[in-house]
Amino acid sequence: MNELEKDENGAGEAVLALAPKTDFSALQAAVQQIKDELRKRIVGQEQLVDLLLVAILADGHVLIEGVPGIAKTLTAKLLARTIDVGFSRIQFTPDLMPSDVLGTSVFHPGSATFQFKEGPIFSNIVLIDEINRAPAKTQASLFEVMEEQQITHDGVEYAMGEPFVVLATQNPIEQEGTYRLPEAQLDRFMFKILVEYPSLEEEVAILGIHHQRPAVQQELEEVQPVLTAQNVMELRQQVQGVHVDAKVLEYIAQLVVQTRAHKALYLGASPRASLALLTSAKALAALRNRGFVTPEDVQELAPAVLRHRVLLTPEKEMEGATPDDVIKQIIQKTEVPR
Repeated sequence: MNELEKDENGAGEAVLALAPKTDFSALQAAVQQIKDELRKRIVGQEQLVDLLLVAILADGHVLIEGVPGIAKTLTAKLLARTIDVGFSRIQFTPDLMPSDVLGTSVFHPGSATFQFKEGPIFSNIVLIDEINRAPAKTQASLFEVMEEQQITHDGVEYAMGEPFVVLATQNPIEQEGTYRLPEAQLDRFMFKILVEYPSLEEEVAILGIHHQRPAVQQELEEVQPVLTAQNVMELRQQVQGVHVDAKVLEYIAQLVVQTRAHKALYLGASPRASLALLTSAKALAALRNRGFVTPEDVQELAPAVLRHRVLLTPEKEMEGATPDDVIKQIIQKTEVPR
């Protein structure tokens, strides 16, 4: 592509894409097939599905928060079914131990040796249900594997297969019997997605689906795989080629740096947030059949990338403010690249 491409709002100077136009037709077809499969059981939740797809393409983990009964787990489970890779589900409970997640050494009398038995974390897509119901010790067991895609047991490193994605669900912190996730663990999630109640029309549609199709397990089995592990890795490689202008890179850095100096925030976002914004914006651009990232891509993803990485001051919490409110202010006050 040798011409100037203007950003979606037409503001400022255009982004110059010097590289040849990338063909995202295969990615577009795969995304549409995945959405078609999910619609067999899921009504609405368009933003949730889009962000989950962006995270998979950007090699990121996702934390999904919402009240019980709004299809958080079902959506994550069905999305995993559309990719023909290993899948495991871990139900977090207050008595869950790190070895129940990572694995443990088992003694074999015949050889008089200990052998490592892999835990359920050894899979490609791992669904952790109600992640905030486990105590700090179990939460800490996920630090290494989520960041480095490996675990260390008795001095030996065990690598995860590719792709490796953690999809975790949690109830709001105010719910009884939950633990606040450590900041170090929250920072390892690319996105925190807030799932709201369905609209009246969507709830009527949900009732209609369940009224006409009572065999839930049969419907789950109807969801067919669309991508293989090799397909996912090839699409990720393609996403890496999306063009990002130097001014957009600076814009991403400005947004993140301002969280560290904002008077309403006790804790700002780390450089890992900048990297998450960059890689996810490239995936979103590819998802929308564009070979370059616009500032609007960054603005759209900023709340999901930043809301779990910042902490409000006690005064702002007492006033009823939310991280999203502050992030919105930062976006509004930061000059958009021209």
